[in-house]
This record gives sequence, C-alpha cells and structure tokens, in this order.
Amino acid sequence: MINALEHRHITPAHLSRKAIVYVRQSSERQVLHNKESQQMQYALKDRALAFGFRSVEIIDDDLGLSAASGAQRRPGFERMLNSVVIGEVGIVFSREVSRLSRSNKDWCHLFEACGLYYTLIGDEEHIYDPNSMDDQLVLGIKATLSVVELKILQMRLVAGREHKAGRGELKRLPPPGYIWDATDKMVKDPDARVRDSIDLVFAKFKEIRSVRQTFLWFHHSAIELPVNRFLGGRHVLEWKLPTLSFVQYVLKNPCYAGAYVWGRRTTRKEYRDGIIIKRQAGVSAPEQCRVLIKDHHEGYIDWQEFKEVQTLISRNAMNLGSDESVGAVREGQGLLCGLLRCGHCGRKMHVRYWGRQGTAGRYICKEESASGGAYCIGFGGGLVDRRFGKEILKVISPYGIEAGIQAADMLRDKGDEKMRLLEKKLKQIEYEERRAFEQYNEVDPRNRLVAEELEKRWNAKLEEVSSVKKQLSALDHDRHALSRDEEKTILKLGEQFHLVWESDRCLPSVKKKIMRILVEEVLVTLSKETSELTFVIHWKGGCHTTFTMPKPVSSREHKTSEDDIEIIRAMAVRYGDGEIALVLNRLGRRTGKGHRWNACLVKATRNRESIPVERGRGKNTDIFSLGQAARYCGISHRSIEKLVANGLLTKNQIVPWAPWEIRKSDLDSPVVQRIVNHLKATGKLQLENAGPSTQLSLFGQCGQAK
Repeated sequence: MINALEHRHITPAHLSRKAIVYVRQSSERQVLHNKESQQMQYALKDRALAFGFRSVEIIDDDLGLSAASGAQRRPGFERMLNSVVIGEVGIVFSREVSRLSRSNKDWCHLFEACGLYYTLIGDEEHIYDPNSMDDQLVLGIKATLSVVELKILQMRLVAGREHKAGRGELKRLPPPGYIWDATDKMVKDPDARVRDSIDLVFAKFKEIRSVRQTFLWFHHSAIELPVNRFLGGRHVLEWKLPTLSFVQYVLKNPCYAGAYVWGRRTTRKEYRDGIIIKRQAGVSAPEQCRVLIKDHHEGYIDWQEFKEVQTLISRNAMNLGSDESVGAVREGQGLLCGLLRCGHCGRKMHVRYWGRQGTAGRYICKEESASGGAYCIGFGGGLVDRRFGKEILKVISPYGIEAGIQAADMLRDKGDEKMRLLEKKLKQIEYEERRAFEQYNEVDPRNRLVAEELEKRWNAKLEEVSSVKKQLSALDHDRHALSRDEEKTILKLGEQFHLVWESDRCLPSVKKKIMRILVEEVLVTLSKETSELTFVIHWKGGCHTTFTMPKPVSSREHKTSEDDIEIIRAMAVRYGDGEIALVLNRLGRRTGKGHRWNACLVKATRNRESIPVERGRGKNTDIFSLGQAARYCGISHRSIEKLVANGLLTKNQIVPWAPWEIRKSDLDSPVVQRIVNHLKATGKLQLENAGPSTQLSLFGQCGQAK
C-alpha cells in the first residue's frame, strides 16, 4: 500500500474527502468493442484506494459520449464538476488527461474549480496540484496537446474518407435494393422480390405523379417494401408497409439513378443558451454534394428520369412562398390550376372556387390585391377550360387509336404487378417455412422446451403461406379478361377521343394529368381595349402556340334588368313564380345571361332582391281573373272581353300579358247583371244603350284589349 504521507501533494484534508474516478469513451462502438480501455479506467479505483481514500465514486455516465466541441452535453462531467464546487472531492482520477480536456472550455472550467477548492487531479502515473506552478504548466501542455490531437485526428479521418469517397470506394450501408459484392462493388440485390419492389415504386410514381398518392396506393394494395433494420449487431432487410418518408426517400435518393454521392448532409455549429451545439443541415441536391459520381453502378432509373422525378416532386410541393410551385393534381374543376402565369406581372395565377357548391372556378392574379388593390387579372374558368380542351383535343386526337390500344393493354394487365410481387413473396415464405420445418424436424422430441418453440415458429410460417395464397386467389378472381366487344368499345373511344374528354364521367383529375404531361406553362394577358384574353401555350416539346378569346363575362355583368325586377316585385304580391315567368317570356324578356325565364330563376331573383311573397296570395275572393270572372257570371271569356272592350266592365293589368284583375263588385253592378241575364235568357249579348252616353264604340276599344 502506498503511504499517502510520503506523497508531497496528498494531505489528510484531501483524504477526508472522496475520490472520483471519471470514466468516458467517445462512441458507442468503443463502448461495445474497446473493453480493455474500460477495464483500465475502472482500475483507477484501486489506485485511489491505495493512496488511502476511503470513499471512491465512479462516474461513468458519459460512456459513448464525445467531448469534442459542439457535441451533446455530458451529464457525468457536470455531476463531477458540481461535486468539486461544493467541496466534497479530494481528487479526480482519469486514465488520461485527454479524457477531461477534449474541450478547452470544459477543461479550463474544471481546472479553475479544482484550484479554488484544493482538489487534486490524478492520472495513471502522476498526481497534480492545480495550485502548483509546475503542475499547472505540465497540465496545460497536456491539455493543449490533447485538443490539437483531436483536431489532427479529425482532419486525417475526414480527409481519408473524402479521398476514398472520391473514388466511390467508401463503403456505407447501401439503400434497400443494393448490396456490396465480394469485389467491393455496389450491385443490385440478387433477390428478385426486392428489385421488383423498388421498380414498382418508380413505376407507380410515374403513373400517379404524387408521392402521397403513391404511398396511399401501397397501403391500399397491402404491398410491403424492404427497409433496413439494425438487428443483432447487423443490418437486415425487413418487409413492412412503407411510410410516407420511406417512399419519399426512395424517390429522392440519387443512388437509385446509378450515382454515388457523399456529403449530402453538412454539419454546422451554433451557439445557443451559452453552449455550442451541432446542427445537421437538410439534404443537399446531388450537384451540391462534395462527391458525385454518375454511372457508378447500375441504376433502377437513368439520371434524366431521376431529374424529372425531382422536378415533379418540387413542383407538387404546396409551398405558398414558392412561385414556381405548381401543386399536385387535385379534384377541383380548375383545369389550368398551377399552369397559368400572368403576362403582366409574371406571377403564378391561382384558382378560387365560388358558388353554392364551391365548384365555379375563377382564375386570378393577386399581385395588387394583397395590398388592398384590385386583381391584376381575373376571369371565369368555365369557358377558358372548355376552350383549352379544344386545343388539347387538337394535339392528342390523332393519337386516339394508339391510346385506346394502350388502355386495353393496361386493363388487361391490371393487377399483374401485384400478382408478381405476391408470387415472389410466397416463394420466400415457403422457403422460410421449409427451414422452420427442418429445424423442428431435427430437434430431439424429448427436449420439449425447444421443440415447442420451433413448432410455434413452423405453424406461424404455415399461416403466412396460407394467407398469401388466399390473397393470390382473391386477386386472380378479381382479374377481368377483356372480351372482344369490350376491346372494340375501347378502340372506338380512342377513335372518338373528344367524346371521352367531354363526358361527365371523365374526372377533372384525369384531365389535369393530361394537361401536366403536355403543357409546361400558359402565359395569359388581357387587352383593356378589346377585353380579349391572349394565351401563349408552352408545350413540353418546346413549341409555342397562341390563341385569343373574349374575356368571360362575370356574374356582375349578367345582372337582371331593373324593369324585370320591378315586374317581379309587382306581380309577386298576387301571382306565383311560374305565372311571373310566363308573363316575362311573353313580353320577350330574358335573364342577364340571355336565357328564358322559369319558376326557379324567378325565385332566385326574388331571393337575391329580397322581394317578399304575400302569404294570402291567390285567396282574395274580391278580385277575379278573366277565367274566374267568366265562371262567376256563367258566360264565356269572349263575352267578358266584349264587356271590357265596351267600357261596361273595368279591368286592371299590371303589365301587358299579365292576368286580368276584375273586381267582384263590378261584376255585380246592375248594368253588367242586366246584360248577363239577358244573354242567358236569349243567348244574345245586348250591349246597345246599356252603358252611359259617353261610351266609346266597340270598334274603337277592341284594339286596347290584350
């Protein structure tokens, strides 16, 4: 045992306090594999006991944590520093000073605290007193060398990795679908099921053109994808339903385009809350990475197709701050949503939906509206979409037959990709089932503990085989083989593609996909002099076409005339919407859009203009129409008309062609009753000398009755 009194630094005051042994390793890999270093650090406890310290505390909370600048906080180091500050530590042991001094800030803090509270620092060979000038010099040199050593090692490691990555030989975990072969070359996975699954991701995205919809298709179809999983100290492929982030990872990874990329994520240091922390930046574009080697290995898609996928994903992003964002295809009626650009200010135009059903689209450029001004350009979308439909039909109609043939092939092959993947999945599970049976068959039946577990595994595999077979059977049952009549119908639709396009069963989302395939962008300008819209179509192939059309008239310009509103207001007191519409049509009146009136349009106008309807309408027994007056008197319509024409009977009429209004009191007058009674008795209408001497002749009044 070492005599503590013989050592010039250790005093009884130090021995009365506890000793701390600080244990640290920089990474989890060192913790798992560098066991000897751990044992040597833990052995410092014996050295502390040999010096006479009765209480020894081992702090190993920081195993696997780096002490470099910007690394995560070390709770063990902070606990040790707190113990020193409260004066309960006599000495701090560490295998090497570098275990404490990887960071100048942490080292200076600990060194100053140990000097203030008379705490010694010890390593495997020496004991140091922070208050001794010589020991301060030695510890300072060791700490500086430790920091420099860290920097040099980092520079060497990074330079070596970058040099090796520059040749495309730095091996990292490849994404699902690739492996490193025996010659250290990246090749496609030999498992056909893995290769077909990755191919299906790109094929479905090319068809659906949306990352989220592709992800939903895999979940709806219950198709699993391979993902890397760390299990038992190594990475293995595991089949599971994909997440949205995994589908996006596959589509954005340049490795699948045959490129080797290194340095896609950069690390920067930030100063927050008094500490330096490391932050990892987002994934950089392949061209901005430190190493990019195209055609490094066989890809699932070529580089040009990869760039098209990235462009489509970026344009689908609903980033309202990005003017270049087109947005994914959605269910709205706006056919040109995301493709229109204002020819006056250069901004992307937006679509807004109006009306009760929210389906009436209107294209607007809101450059000035954001600051309280009017829209730069705004026009209705219905007529414009139909006009664009004609332009699209001009382009694709010649290819209608070819499209019909491809549609027939797609319907015939529908579900084949699912069947191929399920068949490969069945082969793999059958292989695993045979392996499980062989393991169960080889075990000693008397060893029931092992036999029961192996039997469970075998039964689980048998259930998986049965489940996949049922899925295959159901999928095969749902497959529909096209008959000759159906093939002829599809080809006929290809020949008459305009009927398909104009059909109500052709969804707006399908039309939008066709538009995105053919059209790059549409530039629109408005002439204030002629109120005409000029459209310049930029086709995908680089061609440009132009056409003009009158600006669609807005609903405000289709306003109902004030005369029609007054007629409706006057007649609504006594007549129904159908009767009002009949009168308006007889007068030759039309709606704001030039349509004939009907009961629904009259009702809509009444509601819009807040025209009330009298609840007692049609129940006034003191006012008769022409027909009601004839029935009341028991004579013909013509007789009533003659009485009115000769001035013997008074009638009111709101507007020409409106129903007559005849008061009952006028019909009950003595003059009218005498004529009516005479007509009933003799069958002759006696009008002479029946009225006043000022009565006008019959022929002078006939032209006034309408």
